[in-house]
Amino acid sequence: MSTQPIIEFRNVSKHYSGVDAVVGLSFTLVPGEVTCLLGENGAGKSTVIKMLTGLETPTAGTVLVDGKETQFSTPREARAAGISTVYQEVGTLPLMSVGRNFVLGAEPLKGFGPFKFLDIAKANRIALDEMRKLGIARVTNGNQLVGTLSGGERQALAIGRATYFGARVLVLDEPTAALGLRESATVLRLIEKVRDSGIAVLFITHNGYHAHATGDNFVVLRRGANVAQFSRGDRTVGEIMELMSGGEELARLLTSGEPLAAD
Repeated sequence: MSTQPIIEFRNVSKHYSGVDAVVGLSFTLVPGEVTCLLGENGAGKSTVIKMLTGLETPTAGTVLVDGKETQFSTPREARAAGISTVYQEVGTLPLMSVGRNFVLGAEPLKGFGPFKFLDIAKANRIALDEMRKLGIARVTNGNQLVGTLSGGERQALAIGRATYFGARVLVLDEPTAALGLRESATVLRLIEKVRDSGIAVLFITHNGYHAHATGDNFVVLRRGANVAQFSRGDRTVGEIMELMSGGEELARLLTSGEPLAAD
């Protein structure tokens, strides 16, 4: 497996009028590794997703794809480079079947000439096979409506779809935020399976416990700035949570006697 980064951010910043959303951010996404981008709400995580997926362009800095400087103008360009995003809301259609959801936009057809139509049996087979690869065995009928699946199973469907259609980099936006304990554990196992298949994963979360359980590399954002960057085993869960919330900075200020300035 290659250890060369697929994506590299070098001192990337994004400024809006009067607001520094991201400041001087650098990190790499490497095949077969999970990089956790951590931060509380408003830390700049969503802006990073937008720059990575072509919804926004950086104000400053450089983004490299396979070692070449690149600037995505549209999400289509990012997808063509192998970057796929699964958002918190998942993006599946609850009143559509598992098989139809899986192949949406790339439907397999059968028949000839103008008489081609959806090969639903093939769509169902592909969907169920890919979900089984991710460890989801309870879903056995491709005609089952997605709305009847659990949150973890819907995540598996979206992740399986992304990997099947060629994702080299999988961006997961708060995939466990709305899930219970058991479903969160399912999603964390999915992340490990995707990593083991050689895909680079960017796991964006504000849950330090979930990041600590799965991450190989960690980047902590606070108010758009990179306040810490480290590898698995370098920090405890408690230390990660303190970094995200600013606990270390507060402790330093309290012990130094410096005045606490208002935001």
